[in-house]
Amino acid sequence: MTQSLVPSLMSLLRRAAAVGAPRFLVTALALGLAACSSAPDKRTLQYTNQEGFGKRYVGNAEEEEYVSIGDRVRVVDLLHPDEIDVSKTVQIDGRILLPELDYVPVAGYTRSDLQAVLTERYSLFYEETDIVVDITAKSRSFWVVGEVADEGRKDFEGNQTVFEAVMEASPMRASANVGRCLLVRGDARDPLVLPFNLDDIKYGDPTTNYLIRENDIIIVPATLLAEFGYFLEALLFPVRQVLFSLGGAFFGNMQNGRNVNNNRALMFGGIGGGGFF
Repeated sequence: MTQSLVPSLMSLLRRAAAVGAPRFLVTALALGLAACSSAPDKRTLQYTNQEGFGKRYVGNAEEEEYVSIGDRVRVVDLLHPDEIDVSKTVQIDGRILLPELDYVPVAGYTRSDLQAVLTERYSLFYEETDIVVDITAKSRSFWVVGEVADEGRKDFEGNQTVFEAVMEASPMRASANVGRCLLVRGDARDPLVLPFNLDDIKYGDPTTNYLIRENDIIIVPATLLAEFGYFLEALLFPVRQVLFSLGGAFFGNMQNGRNVNNNRALMFGGIGGGGFF
């Protein structure tokens, strides 16, 4: 089915519901509409990630630092330090303001590439230059998710292993399946998933103690028993909500009854009882 059928199916669905058509027919039309609506269109494809983790500016900071949004970039010409010596924060559009050059796109460049670009740009104003670029990264990160006490985003500082990352996140002894952890290096074209056993590493086999890269995701799964417990919890959740609501209403009515009795005792307690009469 194509997107051109969506308006027709919507019209048929409304008419079928209005005239009281059989339930199976209404259901079939609804499923057909869902199938059409789920087909990707040009607008959807325009925003899908085609490369890497999904960020606009990426690199391998351990090989060579690169510029990203929010980083601090210092540009100095050692031959003309009085004219060119600035330190700027990279704006959300990936640019910084430099003397003579106005706003220059810098995000995505490595240190050496940016030095080469700026040397070429400044050659229009100076016969000889010696441009030096220094990058102070705002933050680099990776993620630890699953059966850990401290789940979420972690600062990537370089030279970090999966063992260090998981142990710092505090795996839950009762539910963490440390023998089936995963290191996920997301990429739209070539994703990489590396299993590792935390116990093997802990007891002397660091073969799978992988080095972490920026934007990596470490997954600590639950044990089979913990998964069964979560399943039961989800299964019983509606029942628990109903019982909680009924219990609240019951105890609320009891409390209201006590309040009414107290009010009656106060009003009709007589002179000796401290009431109004």
